[in-house]
Amino acid sequence: MTLPPHAPIHAPIRRTKIVATLGPASDREGVLEAMIAAGVDVVRLNFSHGSADDHRRRLERVREIADRLGRSVAALGDLQGPKIRIARFAEGAVELAEGAPFVLDMALDGNAGDATRVGCDYRQLIDDVAPGDRLLLDDGRVVLDVTAVEGREVHTRVVVGG
Repeated sequence: MTLPPHAPIHAPIRRTKIVATLGPASDREGVLEAMIAAGVDVVRLNFSHGSADDHRRRLERVREIADRLGRSVAALGDLQGPKIRIARFAEGAVELAEGAPFVLDMALDGNAGDATRVGCDYRQLIDDVAPGDRLLLDDGRVVLDVTAVEGREVHTRVVVGG
């Protein structure tokens, strides 16, 4: 039986794992080594930020330090889903009130949005959603529930405004 080089036989098995996200702060001299020495079990690479070379370099450093310290450290790649963009609002910004109806209109001009409707760059949205689905805008700060899909429009109700 051959064990992979990153799985020491003497490593204790714990059910709870410590997960740390790597980024520019962990690139400073000694930080990553201190994290692994302190017990990090999994390093998370957020692929929404940084380049492939950044992530490759960080993972190579994790492997090098883990080997030197006799630790087994797993890697978790966090892949972002699609970013669907809404069009612009004629007034620059609007406040969506909780409970208010709001329409994502695939046929609306790019700068004609208002507090009742806005355009969207993802034309297939009408095929991908159904009543009862939940949509998140502004990185989840605004929450909409789909109430109907009619023609080129996705009708929603604002659950969490903003």
